[in-house]
Amino acid sequence: MATTRRRLQNADELKAAVDVWIAKIKARPRQIRIQRMKRKWASCSNNGRVTFNSELLRQPYRFQEFVIVHELLHLKVPNHGKLFKSLLAAYVPHSRFRPEVRKTE
Repeated sequence: MATTRRRLQNADELKAAVDVWIAKIKARPRQIRIQRMKRKWASCSNNGRVTFNSELLRQPYRFQEFVIVHELLHLKVPNHGKLFKSLLAAYVPHSRFRPEVRKTE
């Protein structure tokens, strides 16, 4: 039976959740940032910087978790190919979100 987690409500909680997933995925981000973004929920740069949109803090926990895992997996797999999708499904099997989910305004 799946448990429902409480929404991450501030930057410290989001960073703590990211740290937990970093350990699970064995990802190695160079930097984690939280800032306002107009068009994306998060991004991952080629040099290992992962940025999360501060508006993510207003979203349900399952979506927050999906975005965290999605971006951290890009440190290992830079595209949305079969390997990426399999890993994403393995780490967040409850997810019904698609990788191309974009923030709406």
